[in-house]
Amino acid sequence: MKKFEERLTRLEELSERIREPDLALEEALAVFEEGVKLSKGLEKDLERMESRVEVLLNQPVPPDGKPELGLFDSGDDE
Repeated sequence: MKKFEERLTRLEELSERIREPDLALEEALAVFEEGVKLSKGLEKDLERMESRVEVLLNQPVPPDGKPELGLFDSGDDE
């Protein structure tokens, strides 16, 4: 799977391409279809990112003031 930014750039390219007046109908349909697929995938990714942000924002902050993000083991190896 390509990076989000790469897929967004591709969607922008398709948006420009479909506006070309000399684009054949069959080609326009193929461009549109690819754009719809990209758009739906990007929308799902954004929803996942929003969910992650919500989880981070709604986590209680421990008394020491440092949020626990669960990114690393909780063991003290220092």
